[in-house]
Amino acid sequence: MKPFSGVFTPIITPFRGDGAIDEAGMRRNVARWMTMPLTGLVVLEADRVIDIVRSEVPRDRPLIAGTGRESTTATIAATRRAAAAGVDAVLVRTPSFFKSQMTAEVFVRHYTEVADASPVPVLLYNVTMFTGVTLPADAVATLASHPNIVGMKESGSDIGLISEYIARTPDDFTVLAGSAATLFHALCADCDGAVLALAALVPREIVGMQALLEEGRLDDARTLQRRLMPLARSVGALYGVPGLKAALELMGFAAGPPRPPLRPVSPQTIDLLRAQLDALGVLEKV
Repeated sequence: MKPFSGVFTPIITPFRGDGAIDEAGMRRNVARWMTMPLTGLVVLEADRVIDIVRSEVPRDRPLIAGTGRESTTATIAATRRAAAAGVDAVLVRTPSFFKSQMTAEVFVRHYTEVADASPVPVLLYNVTMFTGVTLPADAVATLASHPNIVGMKESGSDIGLISEYIARTPDDFTVLAGSAATLFHALCADCDGAVLALAALVPREIVGMQALLEEGRLDDARTLQRRLMPLARSVGALYGVPGLKAALELMGFAAGPPRPPLRPVSPQTIDLLRAQLDALGVLEKV
């Protein structure tokens, strides 16, 4: 099996009304996710958050931390802190503030220096929808030869680009899908799994889709993708983190309010999310 293949979910940080981290709620959330067929979790790089999550995640379940920063020096420092806190790998997004200067050569130098300094394996992270930059396939092909760069997450829906990443990297390089809206197509293109917010809500369905495709049951997998689409859109492009938090609250997880400038979703959106979760049969019957 490739390193860090499978299905991961990036977990939310639950907050109390005063803005402090709900540590007890986070522990309950993680313990609940650990009863589900997720490969592991992805957490925001923050020392206290990693400490809490690591204490609840068994050592045989991988924990990945996001440590991308705008400078190489800051990224290395965040990566070393996360490694010291016990994560198994780091997910490093592309720097993006100086967009016009983010060339393939700059990306290769940045990631090479991070990987050289990292005590744990590095996963590249391309998320153009938020950064406005794209990690070129040429750069990925070069970086994939680094012994401490083991894979990447691609959060876009460009299946052609995903296919190029896969075609131009070694067989032991892991490519994870990051868009629930195109998960079926990404898995058909030979992605090795996914890192999806949707998997926090319906992990069995996401893992099940990968299993269906491995069994060659394309029609069943395609039907499952269609069933998941309304909720995937709601906790993705439409309502983002506030929508995800509201859906998790409906399912009994601790979530709390989003941090400003993000605002809680409207009561009408909560009703929509409830209907979408209910249609998938994942709400507890009262």
